[in-house]
Amino acid sequence: MQGLELSRAYFEAYGAPMLRAQFPDWADRLAVGLVGSGSECLGYDDAVSQDHDFEPGFCIFLPEEDVLDRKTAFQLERAYAKLPGEFQGFSRPKLSPVGGNRRGVIRLGDFLEARTGRRDGSLCLADWLRLQEQYLAEVVGGALFWTGDGEFAAIRARLAHQPADVRRKKLAGRLLLMAQAGQYNYLRCVAHGEPAAAQLAVGEFVRHAIAAIFLLNERYLPYYKWQFRALRALPLLGGEAESFELLLTTDNSGQMVQAKADLMEQTATAVIGVLQDQGLTEAVCGDLERHAYSVNDQITDPDLRNAHVLLAVD
Repeated sequence: MQGLELSRAYFEAYGAPMLRAQFPDWADRLAVGLVGSGSECLGYDDAVSQDHDFEPGFCIFLPEEDVLDRKTAFQLERAYAKLPGEFQGFSRPKLSPVGGNRRGVIRLGDFLEARTGRRDGSLCLADWLRLQEQYLAEVVGGALFWTGDGEFAAIRARLAHQPADVRRKKLAGRLLLMAQAGQYNYLRCVAHGEPAAAQLAVGEFVRHAIAAIFLLNERYLPYYKWQFRALRALPLLGGEAESFELLLTTDNSGQMVQAKADLMEQTATAVIGVLQDQGLTEAVCGDLERHAYSVNDQITDPDLRNAHVLLAVD
């Protein structure tokens, strides 16, 4: 059983009845679900994931203190703590899990501020450019089982897609770094007799290619250990995961050198094809660098367009 399924079943069995019976005046102001950190919130958990921070629990998201006071919040915390500690063969931990409290009663403002820097999730252009996408994935991932007044659901919907200009700026930077690492530096490192440096170039190519593919799919890039899992499920270019695995797990000698260079060119060609299909580039060539600048040229905000092409890339 995956964490989302377990959490929903536990909420339906114990959480919803508790809210209806003990907090009828507040139930319509609360949002409840499994959202935030952890592979189970993104649906990437498996049997191995159950060795830590895996429990039958859920999150109760509260409005700010000027709406719901500390006393009521404390009463909710006590009511949540008294829910059954065993459910379908799984136990709730008696101590705080690794990485802090991920379940239970949480101020929505605290949750959003920790991930976006804003208590209401309202982001300006600078926020969109600085935020790591894994934190946005945590905000919009998982599921709400109880939407209350709809505030959190509306915030999640608003943050589900980044602005078009931000997407273009990030994509331009990723394409440029793909070109530098895969179409230029890889073979030069091999020619210099530096196989380790060549593999670093491969790693950079793969890292930025994965990020570019998520941008083309308009999905947020998750934490690195789940990127391949998520990549395989993407409708556009998800099949590139097989090539990336080969690139990362083979050496840089003999015939493998040209094979890897060819694989990177094939990925570049596939990415360029999607860029053209989506009308993101006007360049007509196989050089990712030229496509990077073509994507950047389509940014409508003049200040953002004229900023360094790598502004939004880590």
